[in-house]
Amino acid sequence: MNDNLGSRIEILKLIAHPARIAILEELTKGVKCVSDLEEFLDLSQSNVSQHLSSLRLAGIIDYFIDGRLRCYFLKNPMILDLLEILKKDYPEELPGPECCPVTKKGTYHGERR
Repeated sequence: MNDNLGSRIEILKLIAHPARIAILEELTKGVKCVSDLEEFLDLSQSNVSQHLSSLRLAGIIDYFIDGRLRCYFLKNPMILDLLEILKKDYPEELPGPECCPVTKKGTYHGERR
């Protein structure tokens, strides 16, 4: 398997959690500290910190220190594209095939549009 594809699959697995998606969505708006995210997500500080740690270890986000605050920001540019796809509305399914492309026989059992 392509290493690049493998790392992208791992990123998809990691962000597939409602809290992590919400954190990443917030970080698209700019730098946030743990207390900002804690308020927004209605999660405990330790829970938010665990999610941030996982995202940081994967190279998706990073932080800088400002006094006593850790200020988090997005690092991986692919995340912006993924979040846009998740927001997109897909009103219809793709149409089924007319027949088998190999044998040119058979018919799709679903409805035609």
